[in-house]
Amino acid sequence: MPKINGNEIRPGNVLEHDGGLWAAVKVSHVKPGKGGAFAQVELKNLRDGRKLNERFRSEDKVEQVRLEQKDQQFLYESDGKLVFMDSETFEQTELDADLLGDRRPFLQDGMTATIEYYGDEALSVSIPQKVTCTVSETEPVVKGQTAANSYKPAILDNGVRIMIPPFVGEGEKIVVNTEVFEYSERA
Repeated sequence: MPKINGNEIRPGNVLEHDGGLWAAVKVSHVKPGKGGAFAQVELKNLRDGRKLNERFRSEDKVEQVRLEQKDQQFLYESDGKLVFMDSETFEQTELDADLLGDRRPFLQDGMTATIEYYGDEALSVSIPQKVTCTVSETEPVVKGQTAANSYKPAILDNGVRIMIPPFVGEGEKIVVNTEVFEYSERA
């Protein structure tokens, strides 16, 4: 693994530090009036989600880790495990549903997800930013309510509650942004 200097750390870099895998979330370079410059780095543990603030001087050496990203197709869920299939080798992989967190309801059968691996260990699963869902429950449109920029609550076919524009009714397909849980457009 390549070693980099402490002042070369950038947000998004994955580092091996204190026996764990950490992703650099925020990096700010500080030049105090007295003493040497350093990088103040906010790190997030990729295995358990802990956060850590660490200072790295320019002469400190840190191991940068390259994660392998694979696009895999979601097949099904059983007993809290998600089963994915590699589209090239047709090899099936079982992963914990916890890796997706609160975005889990947006995972649909046959969807292609990007899985980051460190060796054989899966560290994260990311799904497409925009997913098509069906509105299963919402309030009827009240005439004259569309003049203002207002939204109404809705429940999607996957059980997620979001706010939608008043012109969208039950049974309509909409596109939802999975990063911020917001209505994006009609499908």
